[in-house]
Amino acid sequence: MMAAVAALAVAAASVGSLHSLAPDHWVPFTVLARAQGWSRGRTARITLLCAFGHVTVSVALGLAGLLLGSAVLLALGQKLEAVAGILLVGFGLAYGAWGLRRAIRRRLPSHDHSHQCITAWTLFLLFSADPCVAVIPILFAAAPLGATTAAAVVVTYEVATLATMIALVLLGQAGVAGLRARSIDRYGDGAAGGLIAATGVVLMALGI
Repeated sequence: MMAAVAALAVAAASVGSLHSLAPDHWVPFTVLARAQGWSRGRTARITLLCAFGHVTVSVALGLAGLLLGSAVLLALGQKLEAVAGILLVGFGLAYGAWGLRRAIRRRLPSHDHSHQCITAWTLFLLFSADPCVAVIPILFAAAPLGATTAAAVVVTYEVATLATMIALVLLGQAGVAGLRARSIDRYGDGAAGGLIAATGVVLMALGI
């Protein structure tokens, strides 16, 4: 019994950490943090919010699968993942166009908090629409071992995902923090949108 629980916990932690290494889980936050001048604390909070939406939808699909059957939920989850890639590209293009329009008007970023709020909630919706279907079979395996075991697996998966995403984003933010140039300040939003869209295109092309 304990061996099974340990194995499931390791599997949940591995899935949570490894799938968070995909660029779409940290590149958008890193480039937006640089473009909009987010502090490390604000960056961590926004990443945590979006990661929470991501893992909550993933777990909700797994729990719903216990009632509806795993095949149905896996198919639905895969469709959501495909749509999420398109949405990521759309968000990147829209944000990039907004940034370039702002740069053409020769307005340096003012870091308006209302706009930052809109961006944060848009990211939250995007990540909530992109569940990790790999966790569903793990939840199915944990369910027969009892509610406590299933809950422990869920918590392990969520903590691993949240911790990995925040760590990668903050590392990325630290890596680009030293970039200082007037052109970056002026065209940062446009470049950030382009990088986000490019990330979405690459991931869809690779089928990740």
